[in-house]
Amino acid sequence: MKLITLTFLVLSTVLGCKKQDVHPPTNGNEMYFPPNTGNSWEQTSMKSLGWNEAAVADLKNFLKEKHSKSFMILVNGRIVMEEYFDGHTATDTWTWNSAGKTLVSTTTGIAEQEGLLNISTKVSDYLGTGWTSAPKDKENLITVRHLLTMASGLDESNNRVIKENLTYVADAGTRWAYANVFQKLMDVVAKSSNKDFEAYFQAKLRNKIGMDGTWRDGLIFRLFHSTTRSMARFGILALNHGKWKDEQIINETFFTNATNTSQNINPSYGYLWWLNGKAKYMVPGSQTVFPGMLVPNAPADMFAAMGAEDQRLYVIPSKNMIVVRMGDASEPLNPSFAVSGFDKALWEKINAVVK
Repeated sequence: MKLITLTFLVLSTVLGCKKQDVHPPTNGNEMYFPPNTGNSWEQTSMKSLGWNEAAVADLKNFLKEKHSKSFMILVNGRIVMEEYFDGHTATDTWTWNSAGKTLVSTTTGIAEQEGLLNISTKVSDYLGTGWTSAPKDKENLITVRHLLTMASGLDESNNRVIKENLTYVADAGTRWAYANVFQKLMDVVAKSSNKDFEAYFQAKLRNKIGMDGTWRDGLIFRLFHSTTRSMARFGILALNHGKWKDEQIINETFFTNATNTSQNINPSYGYLWWLNGKAKYMVPGSQTVFPGMLVPNAPADMFAAMGAEDQRLYVIPSKNMIVVRMGDASEPLNPSFAVSGFDKALWEKINAVVK
């Protein structure tokens, strides 16, 4: 009898371990943080939220037609919708492209709260004089904050971040231009922490919230690759103002500043985060100022990590909602980053579901 009982217990444990994808749906309104290890993750049903389930098929068809690999919606940290396309799975990784800038921003903030750097300090204090090809007096105007806000005043026309390309265009803080010079923040963090950037990032951010993923050298600079759920984890951290469970990973003041207007030239940009709901915006590769909101049919309080080929992490505080989209470019002939018609079209489909 003891042998039978023991066998039953062992089988029950083994079978139970296989059920680690999601928990049964819940309608809990409290914030949920998935465990840092394993695949267990609670769900919330659309029915409990009063959403329009009849519109889901149209959303999924749109995502598939637009070359998506994965898509998630979370409310209060719980999964409401999780879909994979074209053979992509929950364990496959994908590049964040420029959406990964927000990881660099957050890691920089962590280094500041640890007293390793000050974002008001000039970059040359960390990288040494001559890190650009700008005149010394102009180079010394560039602070860490200017790198965080795309306001360095350096030429943005060449994607490769090498000294010869970092030439003076305008005084720091007087011109907004989307540029790859932001990646010098990785060097600032590495120099100030005396650690490789990725090692610091893993210890202080990635591992603390249970993310997977690595930085890999791309054609121009290092890009982060992870599973879709790891991007969702970072979204939960962002939704909670830098807090994960009982630990404030990044201080709330820095994160509030990061997700609000950082300069008065492009009010729709924070510390490498894109901001909705502002009166005007600028886009990469242009000095044109456009009137209106970044994504006019998305919630006004939304802030977002956005990358080339339509990598998207939308965070909507008013709805306690996170939306993740990863995949190939929605328009293959226009793969570069843009606040594009894709965002508006996607939010049209989301709005039909979310009530």
